[in-house]
Amino acid sequence: MSELVTARIRATATKLGLPHLAEHLNEHVGRADAARLGYLDFLDLVLEEEHAVREERRIRHALRISKMPHHKTLDDYDFSYQPELDARKVRDLATLAFVEAKVNAALLGPPGVGKTHIAVALAVAACRAGFSVYFTTLDDMVRQLKAADAIGRLASKLRTYLRPHVLVLDEVGYLPLARDEANLVFQMISKRYEKGSILLTSNKAFSEWGQVFGDEVLATAILDRLLHHCEVIAINGPSYRLKNRLAAVTTEIAATG
Repeated sequence: MSELVTARIRATATKLGLPHLAEHLNEHVGRADAARLGYLDFLDLVLEEEHAVREERRIRHALRISKMPHHKTLDDYDFSYQPELDARKVRDLATLAFVEAKVNAALLGPPGVGKTHIAVALAVAACRAGFSVYFTTLDDMVRQLKAADAIGRLASKLRTYLRPHVLVLDEVGYLPLARDEANLVFQMISKRYEKGSILLTSNKAFSEWGQVFGDEVLATAILDRLLHHCEVIAINGPSYRLKNRLAAVTTEIAATG
C-alpha cells in the first residue's frame, strides 16, 4: 500500500471517528497480509477491533463517573467464607434482570461481611452492560442534598441521584438522621420509585429503620416504596476485615516468634 493511500485512509478514518484504525492501520494490513485475509475478513477484523476499543473506552468512562470506591467483581468475593449466604441469589442479581425491571436490591448484614463489595461488583457488571451507575453513601447524599436545598438547588441536585439506571446507596443506618434529612431521602426514594433501581447496603434490619430515620411513619413510607419491588439478601457471617486482620496478626506473631 502506497504512503499516499495510507495517509488518505488514516485521514478518512480520523474524520469518521475511527482513531484506532488510523493509529494501527499498518499493523492491520500486516496481519491481513500474513493471514492472507480476504476483503470481508479484513473489514471484519478492523471493525471488530475498533468496536472493542470503543467499548473499553465507554466502560472506563462509565466506571469513572460512577464514583465507585473500587471496581471489584464477584470473582473477587470469597463465598466460601460466608456459607450462610445464598450465592445463587447473588448470581441471579448479576444477570441484571432486576435493573431491567427497575427493581431494587438490598444487602443487609453486620459491618465487614462484604455488602459493599457485592454491591460494587453488581454495579460494575451493570456498567459493562451499558447501564449508568452512581455510587454514594447515604450520609454523603444527605449532606449534598441539604447543601443544595440551602441555596435553592435541591431539584437540580436530586437529578444526580435520579438520572442513573442504578443508584448504589451504601451504609444506610450507620448514622441516624434528623427528620428533615430523612425527608430528603424520602423525596429521592419517591421520585425514583419504579423508574430506576436502588442497590442499597445496610447494617440495620428493616425493623430498626424507624430509629435510623428518626420517625416511624416516615421510615414506613420509605420502606413501602423501597420494598414494593425489592430483592433482599441477608449476610450474617463473620467479618472479612476481622479475618484479614487476624491473618495479619498471625503472620506477625509467626515472624517474630
